[in-house]
Amino acid sequence: MIQQDETLVPLFHPTVSTVESFLSGQIVLIDKPLWWTSFDVVRKCRNIITQRLKIKKLKVGHAGTLDPLATGLMMICTGKATKRINEWIEADKEYVATIELGRTTPSFDLETETDAAFPTEHITRESFEASLQKFLGETMQKPPLFSAKYVQGKRAYTLARKGLNVELQPNPVTVSELEIIRCDLPVVELRICCSKGAYVRAFARDIGIANQSGACLVALRRTAIGDFRVEKAMTPNLFEQILINL
Repeated sequence: MIQQDETLVPLFHPTVSTVESFLSGQIVLIDKPLWWTSFDVVRKCRNIITQRLKIKKLKVGHAGTLDPLATGLMMICTGKATKRINEWIEADKEYVATIELGRTTPSFDLETETDAAFPTEHITRESFEASLQKFLGETMQKPPLFSAKYVQGKRAYTLARKGLNVELQPNPVTVSELEIIRCDLPVVELRICCSKGAYVRAFARDIGIANQSGACLVALRRTAIGDFRVEKAMTPNLFEQILINL
């Protein structure tokens, strides 16, 4: 797990952050709102910093994409901190996922409409809990077609939205922790700690299959990237208000 190094790359703090600190490199922890793309967050933060602090040019990037339907932690890196983004991309991630058993969608989440329904009466908490054991450790996961994976030089989601069906190769992913937060069948809420490259939407699909049913992701929140946690993050609007008052 990547350890937080505040001496080399300090976290944004309203009492000590300056123009120079943004240029030399800072991490701003943002709680991404629902429906925003990751690019929306980066663009908003760049505009807030450059306009409020009158910086003409500033490198800004992020350490890990979130889907528009997901909320939670994004690490926004500025200035020289952008050179270390790959380190944090490699870090384990923690998510809280709400999964509904009994139906599937083409995107494995609520971006698309339900395409099939399945029985759930046979699933009990005990059988569901037992089914989760096969996901712990390293497994091979087939990414969703509605994903940012490249296929023949194009993003897979671009092809999917055109109705084209292409084959994506499975990738090795690791789940280090898997905890049931709430089990109100057919809806369950899980805490998942997993490696980079893991798609929680794909976990939802596979969990449905493992329970002789179907499933889709109905809500997702990223709560941690390495040692950085969402509890220390702020909304984009709060970040803007803080910079106005600097």
